[in-house]
Formats: sequence, structure tokens, C-alpha cells
Amino acid sequence: MVARVAGVFDEKLTGAIANSKILVVGAGGIGCEILKNLVLTGFPQIEIIDLDTIDVSNLNRQFLFHKEHVGKSKAQVAKDSALSFNPHVNIVAHHDSVISNDYGVSYFKQFNIVMNALDNRVARNHVNRMCLAANVPLIETGTAGYAGQVELIKKGLTQCYECQPKAPQKTFPGCTIRNTPSEPIHCIVWAKHLFNQLFGEEDPDQDVSPDTADPEAAGNAGASALSSEGNAAGNIERKSTRTWAAETNYDPEKLFSKLFGDDIRYLLSMENLWKKRRPPTPLSWDNLPGKDDPPTQHSGLPDQRVWSVHECAQVFAASCIALQAELKGHPEGDHLVWDKDDKSAMDFVTACANIRAHIFNIPLKSRFEIKSMAGNIIPAIATANAIVAGLAVLRAQSILTGEIESCTSVYLRPKVNHRGQLFVPERTLTAPNPKCYVCAPKPEVALACNIKQLTLKDLTTAFKDGLNMQAPDATVEGKGLVVLSSEPGETDHNNHKTLEEIGLNDGCALLVDDFLQNYEVRVRLQQEDDEKSWRLVTDPNEPMPAPKDDKPANGANGSDEPKPGPSRSRDDSDSDMEIVEEDDGGEPIVKPPKRRRTEMSDEIVELC
Repeated sequence: MVARVAGVFDEKLTGAIANSKILVVGAGGIGCEILKNLVLTGFPQIEIIDLDTIDVSNLNRQFLFHKEHVGKSKAQVAKDSALSFNPHVNIVAHHDSVISNDYGVSYFKQFNIVMNALDNRVARNHVNRMCLAANVPLIETGTAGYAGQVELIKKGLTQCYECQPKAPQKTFPGCTIRNTPSEPIHCIVWAKHLFNQLFGEEDPDQDVSPDTADPEAAGNAGASALSSEGNAAGNIERKSTRTWAAETNYDPEKLFSKLFGDDIRYLLSMENLWKKRRPPTPLSWDNLPGKDDPPTQHSGLPDQRVWSVHECAQVFAASCIALQAELKGHPEGDHLVWDKDDKSAMDFVTACANIRAHIFNIPLKSRFEIKSMAGNIIPAIATANAIVAGLAVLRAQSILTGEIESCTSVYLRPKVNHRGQLFVPERTLTAPNPKCYVCAPKPEVALACNIKQLTLKDLTTAFKDGLNMQAPDATVEGKGLVVLSSEPGETDHNNHKTLEEIGLNDGCALLVDDFLQNYEVRVRLQQEDDEKSWRLVTDPNEPMPAPKDDKPANGANGSDEPKPGPSRSRDDSDSDMEIVEEDDGGEPIVKPPKRRRTEMSDEIVELC
């Protein structure tokens, strides 16, 4: 297209584009815009990978998709739509996960540039490592609302995606969620747990019933509950929320009365909880606030209006009926999966969260705001996606013509700064972090743990959660002794043995590699008697990953990280992007390297 028009590009750029091959990872909001820009510019060889299918909610910002495409592969439809702009382009679409074994280092080496338009940290980590191993430039893109960024990652020249630790995701104690919420996000987490209890995959750690084990309660409520619920054998028999709801045929009024009436009155019986807190107010289905109020006037979008409690109850009833019907359509024993883009599921969480917020004197939120928090996203703005995608393709052109030094990171600001800038470029490329455990010449990290207590299974978790590995193997340095194998069953018999029991000690060095990522790191064990689990250390002054709290106090929510092969985390969103913070002067902070990005979505949502 443009590259074929004489005089638009100089001869050097025209030739570079004609001989290039580009990989686009992700066909969401930014990915669609990047693909459109590439074909209209005249890039002749493009491959695109995305595991997702098209949802109705995608249509407002992913303009290569239309109503008739709902349910189809994003990658394939994006290809077909893009070809209508320029049929001379060769596009290969993969409806697959980029983490699949099919896309190894040799696959990445065939491309001149890789362009990331991804929606989750796990996949980003993986592509980052593959591009480093293949020595292929990676253009990382992201948006968060009206803000955005484009960043070049090039081995040995710039810092990589993992050069600086990411901010840990927020978690909340289970007793806070069940008994004493004080923020809107607590009510939203509770509502998501309730969805799973009624319609989703049941998890005992996500029980929404009042927590009699709350140490703060410590009154008669817990004891009386235990004594009244014991059977002849002395055991406590509890009927699951799902079973009880099914027996009531998911009657909205009965569900409402239990969840927002009876359970709240039970909480009030835990008197110790309310000595220094404002007690909650139970609700009655027949006497709800806002029932006789006239509809409020609102000039914005419908989703930005805050519903009254009475309206929430009506939405609650309608969504219960819709979700029950959907559940009945599934095979026996199957369940629904919560999705922020599913209308009934999102209505249910919005209504429940706001009703509970009213009960606990917490400000109510609009459906738009709750979707932002519950979906672990910052809402996507189509114009921001388009701007960032345009900047990304301009950076790709500079790379192809050898002007890589000019490819500094660029930030799209939500509003013009004091210098009149909407686009804020960094002055220079940001050098790699010499202590990065991914891109340093000899990656090394210390694992602080109690070797006498940490098991091999825990060690595997540390490598996967802390080092973002997919299939780790570990051998003892200098001895070649295999401690951990990614081959099923090879070292599983040692899973419950402590590191001390399998012969490891303080100062022992492990060579840990992931064949899927072509990545190896030296891990030095560091004995700490007071360490209850594990902690990674590269720099004593830098926070590093620690275990995700998966105990009942939190109740794991969402799916596990993707395993090797096609997979995707359910709680990811195509607008889960990142923004680099700026200093008070309005300029991006360039020095020192710890200037690294902050994941905005992680600052507002639980991993609970």
C-alpha cells in the first residue's frame, strides 16, 4: 500500500519494509490496530497469534471484528479483515497460545521484529525471554485508559520486560472479605466469590458465609454455631451454598434474604467485631432503599450511573434467573466461568457488590467502575489503542532502517503536561539492569528459604511463580545431580522431601533452566531460619517476588498461570496494560534503571 506509492517513503525504508517479516502477538484492541497499520503501510509478511475468540464486548474497540464474527478466532478474523484492506499481504494466523511448544526460539528467529499486544504478564514474560534468546527486537505496547506507552526491548541494548520487579498484586484476608469489608474492592471480591459458590467452580476457600473462625469475633457466636451444627458423631455438617440455592430453585428473594439479611444478622451476633466499627445494616427484600424514588437523571453512559439499592436488587433477581438458566444448559457437574464481558455475570457481581457495600456503609460504584476493578483491568479506550499502535509501527520502521538508537520509549499522557506535551519520549534508551535475573550476561539470583522446611514442591513453585518459568529443570552446579525435572514423574517422588533431605544446603548453587524459554539462571540457596516460605533476592534494596498467598485467608480466585501448551488465564483482559510513572516534572524517570514501569491494573485489584 503506502510503501508501494512512489515518494511516500525513501528508497531505504521502502526496501526494508519489502524484505521484512513481522510477528504480532495478540489480536485485541492494540493488536487489531497494529495489524491494520502494518497492512496499510505495506509490510508484506505478517504472522499473528492469539488464543482468544471474539466476544460481543470486543466490538466497541476492536474494529476488525463485527457482530457476525462473535465466537470466532480473533487471529483468523483479524487476518481476513486486514486482507480486505490489502490483499497483497501474506498473513498467517495462529489460533493458539504463544506459550505453546510450537513457538520456540527457532520460530522467533525468522522475524525481523516482534510486536507485543498482549494482555497478561505470564505471556509477556515468555515473549520477552524468547526474543532475548532469538536476539530479535521486541516492541512492547500497552494502554491504560487514556494513557499508553511504546517501548523497545533489544538484547544488550535496553532493559528487558523483567529487568525490574513488578509491584506485587494486592490480596485481602478472608475474614475481611467475609466479615468486615471496608472498601468497595472487598465487596467486589466477595461478589465474585459468591458467583463461584452459586454458579462457578466451588472452592471452600471462597466461602462467602460469615467466618466464625475470625479471631476478632472471639465471642459466643462461633461457639454457639459449632455447638448447634454438630451431629451425633460430633462432626459439623454444612450444606454448601450451591446445594442450598439449588433446593430453593435459585429463588432471588430467598437468596437475597439469606445473603443480605440472615447472614448480616448473624454477623451482628459477633459483638466483638463491632466494638470499634460501625455495624452493618441487614436488608429486607420488601423494604429496600430507593424503591419509591424517581429515576435519577444521568447525562453520561448508562454503565456510569450508580444504581439505587432497589435497582441493584432487581438486577440481582434478573441475573440470578439468567445465570441459573445458563447453568442448566451445561452438562451435569459442569459450572460457569465468571467473565467480565458476560452481561449476566457482570450484572450479578455489580448488584451484589453494591448491595453489600450499602449494608456496610461503603460508597456504591457504577457498573463501569466495578467492571474495571473486578475484571482486573483499566477500561480500554479505542483512540488510545490506535495512537499507541501507530507509534509502534513508526518505531518498527526506525528499527528496519537501522535507527534503533532513536527508538526511545514514548508515553501517551491522559492529558497535556505543563510543557504542552501529550507524547513524552525518553531522552535515551534505558540500559539493561546488570542484576536482571533474565537478561544479564550470567543471570543469578538468591533464594532465601529455610532449607530444613522448604520442600521440592515448594521449590518448583518458587521457580514458576518467582522466576516465571513454565517447565523448570534444576541440577546441582558442579555435580550434575538432577534435583528437579520437568519430565512427568521423574522427580515427583521427592516432592514432599525437604531440600535438606535431598542433600541441598546453605550456599548450594542450582543451575535452573527452562527449555521452553531457552532460559537458564543460577540460583544460590540462602538459609534463613526465620523465612517461612521463600523469597528471591537479587539486590537487598529491591523487592522481589515472594509466594502468592494461597491459604484459606485469601481464597484463590481466578485460574492458574498457563502451563506449557495452549492456555490462557481467565482473569486476563485485553486492556491489562502498563504505564511508566513520571516524575513531578512531567518527564519520564530515566535514571536509575529502577524507574521501571508500574502495572496499573495490579494496584487496583486483588488476586484473592
